[in-house]
Amino acid sequence: MQKIQPNLWFDTQAEEAARFYVEVFGEGSGIGVITRYGPDTPGPEGTVMTVDFQLRGQWFTGINGGPQFPFTEAVSFAVNCADQAEIDYFWDRLVEGGEPGPCGWLKDRYGLSWQVVPADWYDMLEDPDPEKVRRVTQAMLATQGKFDLAQLRAAFDGTAQPQPRRA
Repeated sequence: MQKIQPNLWFDTQAEEAARFYVEVFGEGSGIGVITRYGPDTPGPEGTVMTVDFQLRGQWFTGINGGPQFPFTEAVSFAVNCADQAEIDYFWDRLVEGGEPGPCGWLKDRYGLSWQVVPADWYDMLEDPDPEKVRRVTQAMLATQGKFDLAQLRAAFDGTAQPQPRRA
């Protein structure tokens, strides 16, 4: 059993969301135990109370607890992508029915925030050359939506043409 298991509070869509995420993340993903509200419980008897699901080996629990605790950007999940094709795939699937945000962030159709980033993003940000870090940080801040890995790498390498910040 993993030591830390994120619990995600949904209004009534925990099972629907879990099935969506499992489909998006594919290999190493699946639905686990689904529990249902019984008599004398806060939810309608027989409806889904919790659903355990796994995304690429990471377990989560979705809870149908009602509308009082919506998701905010205060919590997000980073999806580390090997290349532009993965960035495109995860961004396009997760933002479907949701809304794009700046700097590689998005909200999915359930309001959960995700960061779709290149796996080598952290290496770029931790490079010992402060000028490389400055350039790639500025490129990130100028991004209004999905990351373009070629642009980030060009900024990091110092071969990018300066881009005006979009409103």
